Amino acid sequence: MIKELIEGLGVTLKWMFRDPVTIQYPEVKRTVHERFRGRHVLHRHDSGLERCIGCALCAAACPSQAIYVVPAENSNEARYSPGERYAQVYEINLLRCIFCGFCEEACPVDAITLEHDYELSSYDRRSMIYTKDMLIEPVPAGGADTPQHRYAPPPQEMPSPSYHRGRVESPPPGGVITSWVERE
Repeated sequence: MIKELIEGLGVTLKWMFRDPVTIQYPEVKRTVHERFRGRHVLHRHDSGLERCIGCALCAAACPSQAIYVVPAENSNEARYSPGERYAQVYEINLLRCIFCGFCEEACPVDAITLEHDYELSSYDRRSMIYTKDMLIEPVPAGGADTPQHRYAPPPQEMPSPSYHRGRVESPPPGGVITSWVERE
């Protein structure tokens, strides 16, 4: 009994003269690791258009069903994203979210990422449902806010159909294929 008491006092005396490991939060913010998963952020293109195309793959990949996406069609008068669709409604219930990062991995256009913000608290449950306006990053310098008007997306280079059949040919003049089906 006395031996255990002396060992316990020895541990106490050993740690008594060391610097404390306590961080004085909130005055001092703790640095997080590079791969830390915190609050979600919806990203934009440099032009200001939203990256999210409303495919809802993030909602399908979410194991806790915390993401709700309602897609809508883009028009030339009101363009939100470069694709045919955009996310009209995008909500994440952070009370259900387990911060697994599956939404980030499922996104085909890298529209959503989990950043390093870990200060997520509220006094009521309703304010823990983050809407699209709360998640989307600000418009970058030189970009325009959405919806944008009369925007024509730039043509994307597509491989020729013969490329998929195993025959690689030289690209057409200009390097851009305008149709998947080449006419002869």
